[in-house]
Amino acid sequence: MQAEVEYKLSLYPPQMQKKVLRIRKILLQVAKENNLEPIAESLKWGEPSYVSKQGSAVRIGWHPDTPDKYGIYFHCQSKLISTFRKLYPNEFTYSGNRAIVFDKKEKVPVRQLKHCLLLALCYHKVKHLPLLGGNLEYINAKAPKKNQP
Repeated sequence: MQAEVEYKLSLYPPQMQKKVLRIRKILLQVAKENNLEPIAESLKWGEPSYVSKQGSAVRIGWHPDTPDKYGIYFHCQSKLISTFRKLYPNEFTYSGNRAIVFDKKEKVPVRQLKHCLLLALCYHKVKHLPLLGGNLEYINAKAPKKNQP
């Protein structure tokens, strides 16, 4: 973890540090599983930011003016949030065309979030495709059971 990101996270309340670090872990896992590494980590607009060579920047943050919420922020001029709204109209709370916002007590829909993060991390490869290449087959596919290959 970059020192500046680590310092920024140290300023968050402990519960929000944990939440943001979990999202970071999921994002890095998605990058690794999909051969989108390396991921550049830095601070952008005072928030931890992550970007792959073929993706759009993803920021993760918490703000003291909304102490019970944290969010994942995307480039507001991209098609990301509008696509997420079509793919997942009920799974997330959105803030304009910029963010997915979570309440600290809310359970994160990890499978759907991983799909959104994947689309962001490869955005420049898929931005010309309908729904950014997101498809109902992926969305509706059931996760394999532990004993299945």
